[in-house]
Amino acid sequence: MLVRARIPAVLLAVTFTVTVTASPAAAVSSRGVEIPAFYTPPATLPADNGDLVRTEPLPLALSLPGIDSRLPGEATRIMYKSTDENGGPVAVTGSYLEPAASWRGPGPRPLVVVAPGTMGQGDQCTTSLALQRGLVAGAGQGQTTISIGYEILAIYRLLAKGIAVVQTDYVGLGTTDRLHTYVNRVDEGHAVLDAARAARALPHTSITSRSPVGLYGYSQGGGAVASAAELQSTYAPDVLLKATYAGAPPADLAEVTKAIDGTELVGALAWSISGFVQSDPELRPLVDKYLNDAGRAALTDLSTMCVGDALLGYAWKRSTRWTTNGKSLTDIIASEPALRDYLGGQRIGTRKPAGVVRVATGVSDDLVPHQQARTLAVDWCRQGGRVVYAPIMLPDVGDPLGNHVGPLLSDQGAAVDWLAYRLAGVPAISTCAILPIQP
Repeated sequence: MLVRARIPAVLLAVTFTVTVTASPAAAVSSRGVEIPAFYTPPATLPADNGDLVRTEPLPLALSLPGIDSRLPGEATRIMYKSTDENGGPVAVTGSYLEPAASWRGPGPRPLVVVAPGTMGQGDQCTTSLALQRGLVAGAGQGQTTISIGYEILAIYRLLAKGIAVVQTDYVGLGTTDRLHTYVNRVDEGHAVLDAARAARALPHTSITSRSPVGLYGYSQGGGAVASAAELQSTYAPDVLLKATYAGAPPADLAEVTKAIDGTELVGALAWSISGFVQSDPELRPLVDKYLNDAGRAALTDLSTMCVGDALLGYAWKRSTRWTTNGKSLTDIIASEPALRDYLGGQRIGTRKPAGVVRVATGVSDDLVPHQQARTLAVDWCRQGGRVVYAPIMLPDVGDPLGNHVGPLLSDQGAAVDWLAYRLAGVPAISTCAILPIQP
């Protein structure tokens, strides 16, 4: 079968695998990847958000021996308690990385929460597993999978500056008790903020209760940290949030849904729908009404996939193939008040964010559309937020995924530097006064 997806070179260049010995209690995904027993939550969770459920040493796939410790640092796999959109307790996994480098700024060592970009919906797709294995690959039940830890570069850049890092795997990604609630505003925002609390609760680290906190995320991660910045004042006022980098945030899911249909990343539509139905079971009858057999099969198939699998298996397909009436999912959402209202409730930009936020978006990005991200910055400015709007001026390469990935790569160094300056106490100048006249 000819696949039209233009896969980024970084995916094609990786040809190694790492074998991990299975624990007797380890789970095996439908795609043949061992999920360590660590990722299965206990029946009872701690009472407080951010409380640690369990921890274990996390060997890094990419590390070097150093004088006092391994470079870029020592890692710990964590599971912590959070709260989902419905107010229920939920276990979330991730990892904490203690840098080998010294923090050269003033005050205590800062902490940055890294919210990963789109990894997929299969439990084998987590960033914490990717940090350990580099490449996660498997085959089972006639299915294959591949997941690459592309967030490692940003994490290691932060560690090199002496900044401690904690990354979240998000609600349901990795943990075997539920499906990942992809781009759910509240679940993601809570998971990010509680990751900071969990890192603070770890013993024998160099961060303290006075450590300033920054947030870093691009694409799905950009939406997650943007939501966290909005929720901090009411959900986690104890987290000393100073600055947030929100790259290409999917702030308006109605616009993003329209944009990704028929692109390389159309599989993200299925991840969104499956997650929304899990969070709000009352949407199930509408989904059953409009999805045909092909649509239901696609949702089931994609729920076990990582982003690389979705690119190979579903790129350039259109959601009109999945519906009973031949209409796109965008058209169906627009015609159904319950779906329209649910997506409206996921809108980011209706609350003033804490700290200063750098909203970066490629002007040619037509996968997570530039205009809706710019609108987020404008909305925050109108509410009195401190916003630095950073349009990334790259040419249109004629490919939605290329237009989306290009700003991630070209702006990453500037984004990490910007966060480091803010955490060192250097003030940022808001661009709100000139934002309305910028492109």
